Amino acid sequence: MNALTQYPNAIYSVEPVVRKNLDFRLNEIPRFWFGGDPFRTRMFDALSLTFPDGERYFIESVRLFRDKIKDPDLQARVADFIRQEAQHGMAHDKMNKVMKEQGMPVDQFIQHLNRIFKFELTRRSPQYNIAMTAAAEHLTALMAETFYSKKETLVDAHPYVRALLAWHAIEEMEHRDVAFDVMKQVGEVPEATRKFALAFTTFMMFGFTLYRTDVMLRYDGFSRLDRVKMLYKGLPWFFGKKGMLTSMKSQYLDWFKKDFHPSQHPVIHQYQVWVDTLAATNDPIQAGEAFWQAAK
Repeated sequence: MNALTQYPNAIYSVEPVVRKNLDFRLNEIPRFWFGGDPFRTRMFDALSLTFPDGERYFIESVRLFRDKIKDPDLQARVADFIRQEAQHGMAHDKMNKVMKEQGMPVDQFIQHLNRIFKFELTRRSPQYNIAMTAAAEHLTALMAETFYSKKETLVDAHPYVRALLAWHAIEEMEHRDVAFDVMKQVGEVPEATRKFALAFTTFMMFGFTLYRTDVMLRYDGFSRLDRVKMLYKGLPWFFGKKGMLTSMKSQYLDWFKKDFHPSQHPVIHQYQVWVDTLAATNDPIQAGEAFWQAAK
């Protein structure tokens, strides 16, 4: 069933496009690429660490339902979703390699993640996994909007990392409704499970992100006291009263409405700037810079 007929105001959507072989020159970024700030850098690094294996988990969760999907449009969107997520995984693998070369315990983090995802896929129901995937896609799409809607948010970020995250943000917006539509059309997921999935995903994602941030800062050579001070100073930027992630509260809570659909939220206003710049230059770094410059 078409989202436009099933959900009110589900009118904001863009077609997924699979983009390959994008070079973000990640081997050239400095150690603390977020304006020399170790805490903000490692928070974003810790989040990035989850993407390669997280994206593969999303792919497997959606594949559990491919045989049940009869709608040709949804079949095509699922295929594009899988190809986009595969590209995201490969790009963030390169980011992980940079962190590994910096001495970060990347392999340990990934092994732990893989154990969790294997448990989820083998011990939990397909309904649970597609709900978790749809919830995670909602969360990452909102983060993409939040970090790029205002120019000041990433003003101190290195342009190459900012470009990587911009590309990822663009494609999250393009396929933000795919796992959701699979869940709703063929997933037979109870409402209680759907609502629980976002709360649990949020808790797990940010809990592990904070844990990995602390571990990486320890590997950077900062003492426990140093790390506590960094947490106290840096965390409000993310979760404070005027924090970047706090600002997405209203759209985040929309998930818990019975008639919610991701396409009820507008696509970020400068989306077309990124698309047009990449088409003109074939350079994702220039596209990312234009996308960021066009923010409010």
